[in-house]
Amino acid sequence: MRTAHQLIVIVLFDQVDLLDVTGPPEVFHLARRETEEAAAYDVVLAAETMDPVVTAAGVRVLPDVTFGDLVARSIDTVIVPGAVEVDGDHRVHPLVDPALVRRVRELADRTRRVASVCVGAHILAAAGLLDGKRATTHWSTARQLAADHPAVAVDADPIFIRQGNVWTGAGISACLDLSLALIADDLGEAVALRVARQLVMYLKRPSGQSQFSVPLEQVSTTRRIEDLRHYVLRHIAEPLTVAQLAAHAHISDRQLTRIFKNELGTTPHAYIESVRVEHARNQLESTDATLERIAAACGFGTLDTLVRAFRRRLDTTPTEYRRRFRTAPE
Repeated sequence: MRTAHQLIVIVLFDQVDLLDVTGPPEVFHLARRETEEAAAYDVVLAAETMDPVVTAAGVRVLPDVTFGDLVARSIDTVIVPGAVEVDGDHRVHPLVDPALVRRVRELADRTRRVASVCVGAHILAAAGLLDGKRATTHWSTARQLAADHPAVAVDADPIFIRQGNVWTGAGISACLDLSLALIADDLGEAVALRVARQLVMYLKRPSGQSQFSVPLEQVSTTRRIEDLRHYVLRHIAEPLTVAQLAAHAHISDRQLTRIFKNELGTTPHAYIESVRVEHARNQLESTDATLERIAAACGFGTLDTLVRAFRRRLDTTPTEYRRRFRTAPE
């Protein structure tokens, strides 16, 4: 657990995404409020000059220091946010300024760890900091990152990835998850969880948590379907059936199927399986429970059913999924 003075530098440049810049300082501020051990966090915004920086949202942000001011200072963490431009065909392209890449490379040479937020991964990659490493970025630019930098093993699924002293985070709001992970690395899981509660985040998502989860993909608009979804969550370990859900909602099996199709664009059976897979993923990421126990706890009944569901929905096996995401920091 680190408690010594820790200077955290957030790189600032024109057209940067605003939340990428403001999210991490808020998380580190809450950590300082939650524990005296985090009082040593000193977060600064660094830019080429002291002139105001215009973010993509049009909000002007004032730097605290210039890159030149940091030459004589000991840096613990450098966080590189991202910026994009959208062309006439509505395609998203990351902004990668060669001068900024050189600055990031210089900073990285004398810092304990480097992290990128969202498409900031493209800047780290251009600086050569991701070569031979697995990395993530916003899903919309993952293919371009892989095409532009073949030496980088791009994985668009996780919320964040740690490879030694280099961390990469997924899209935009994942800057909060990444910052929480950095705090957990410094001060322990208990502190990070207290900060997550202050942020009113549903949970502190582990690195393997997908950018696309069941709650994000499927949004309902009626109380009836919300009640059914909560019922599924409460009874996930049980052998749920269409008849059981229909009886709970006081409707016919046919009405239930029609409601799921209209509201969630899927069938009751497929929805239940997706929730079970989501629960199994969380357990594979965060526990050492056996596959048999996870299969039972998530309502799959048998290990074979769990394996088939993972192959169908994730094109992998539970064992491979755990190997990728349930790993000790390198």
